[in-house]
Amino acid sequence: MRIDILTLFPEMFPGYFNSSILQRAQAAGHLQVDLHNIRDFARDKHRVTDEPPYGGGGGMVLKPEPIFAAVESLQGNSVESHQPVILLTPQGRPFSQLIAQELVQKERFILVCGRYEGVDERVRSHLVSDEISIGDYVLTGGELAAMVVVDAVTRLIPGVLGAEGAASCDSYATGLLEGPHYTRPESYRGWSVPEVLLSGHAANVSRWRREQALSRTWQRRPDLLRSVELSEEDKQYLETLENDKGVEAASEE
Repeated sequence: MRIDILTLFPEMFPGYFNSSILQRAQAAGHLQVDLHNIRDFARDKHRVTDEPPYGGGGGMVLKPEPIFAAVESLQGNSVESHQPVILLTPQGRPFSQLIAQELVQKERFILVCGRYEGVDERVRSHLVSDEISIGDYVLTGGELAAMVVVDAVTRLIPGVLGAEGAASCDSYATGLLEGPHYTRPESYRGWSVPEVLLSGHAANVSRWRREQALSRTWQRRPDLLRSVELSEEDKQYLETLENDKGVEAASEE
């Protein structure tokens, strides 16, 4: 997979991309990340990339010419070569595991990092094919959002994570939050690892993990349960949690 990133600050990326899983993914040939400085595509001698907005208002707006030139230099003239162009903006659709799974199916895509007050509307209307936000808040620029998207997508590329199918157990991969994990020592400060994890009984361990995921999702993100495919056993377990909650509430009255 190849990901091109258009930014005014390419120096922000190497520290993160050259570490841990992302570094190994690139070294193994699973991932190629190319950084492109938008300023390099400005036509004037001062390489101006932003201007005050028409009509007044605070802040500066990224000009359309350098961004169009940068994208077109990557896409070439062939329609078949056109890959998704994604603007990272607070106005985009909320990023999720489902969108990461959607993007990992692409051989290549372009991320455009917004800055300042945003980009000229003609970029949004006539150049980008998608807009993504990583949350309901405003950052100084889209660079951190680009790192988040690249990280989430890279984890899903086959062969990147050590264990096959490891990403399928992550939170949100199944629609549920992931349950708790334990490792050595078996007992720490009087807190012990649950007996079921020491039993060696694979079926019991699998069911315990499913129930823990259901319980954690029910407690912290019950909204997710509305879109998860649940077995009859899952439904019975959730009903037990609801009943226990009702009993507990009654005892406190």
